[in-house]
Amino acid sequence: MALEDARKDIDTAFTRKGLKGLAFENAFAGATSFLRRTYTKDLTGVELAITGVPFDQAVTHRTGTRFGPRAIREASALQPFDPPYGWPSNPLEEMNIVDYGDLAFDYAHTPSFPGLLTGHIRTILSAGAGTVTLGGDHFITLPILRAYAEKYGPMAVIHFDAHSDLWADDDMDRIDHGTFFYKAVKTGVIDPSASVQIGIRTHCDDYLGVEYIDARTVHEKGVAHAVARAKAIVRDRPTYVTFDIDCLDPSCAPGTGTPVWGGLHSWQAAAALRDLAGINMVGGDIVEVSPAYDTTGATAIAGAHVAHELICLYHWARTRR
Repeated sequence: MALEDARKDIDTAFTRKGLKGLAFENAFAGATSFLRRTYTKDLTGVELAITGVPFDQAVTHRTGTRFGPRAIREASALQPFDPPYGWPSNPLEEMNIVDYGDLAFDYAHTPSFPGLLTGHIRTILSAGAGTVTLGGDHFITLPILRAYAEKYGPMAVIHFDAHSDLWADDDMDRIDHGTFFYKAVKTGVIDPSASVQIGIRTHCDDYLGVEYIDARTVHEKGVAHAVARAKAIVRDRPTYVTFDIDCLDPSCAPGTGTPVWGGLHSWQAAAALRDLAGINMVGGDIVEVSPAYDTTGATAIAGAHVAHELICLYHWARTRR
């Protein structure tokens, strides 16, 4: 830590000069933007926008992910002092990254939500920036992917989750976090032949041509096996990475709505995300952090680390591929 900066820096989310650099204000103080990035709606020159979507009206069990973006931002205050461990580059010093704030929506008018979110992401993409989104429940990925598919065509997706989210539901107006992947495939937003799911450990009747690597396979064959297979599937396609925190075992991330035993441990997720370096990642999200079910804050901390790794993957795809 730069001691002199720590003595004088405060609220760097608003007072920072420029969009790059580490941050040294006290982790327990100040405005908690993600990684202390500048809060702004000005996308001029921005390469990556972090945005929050505090929506949880699509959950099937425990609510609370509307508080996920806030908790993830707060947890991230521990991270901007140093370059990200295990990466040979530092996107905080090399990229123009901002915290674009949260999506505004009427919580009492759920039908309008998907279009608002697609438009929100479309605005960022049209400015030439990518997105890393802090959720929110996993339904949010569908409207996000619609905006990405408008720009890139059917997306390659790497999906970390305990659940396939492929429940059959042909009512495209129905909002449910367990059906987002099904609807994305059925409407051509996702290319199933170029997509893969990692960490699955719940039943699915039909994977619709999407390959899956269940949690037991990751445990028995190793992270390297899963990553190699994922890279072979997405190839050089524009790829979106979506990470449901319940991919992690509840011992690592209890603060989520639909926890399932037997999941990935945090070291496995960290290794997998870092070893995915080289994919053509164009955007990603971390979803289903529900902080009320975790008094330790460990789930939000894990979510903040996932989002930081997604930033590193995005940066790597633009500078080292």
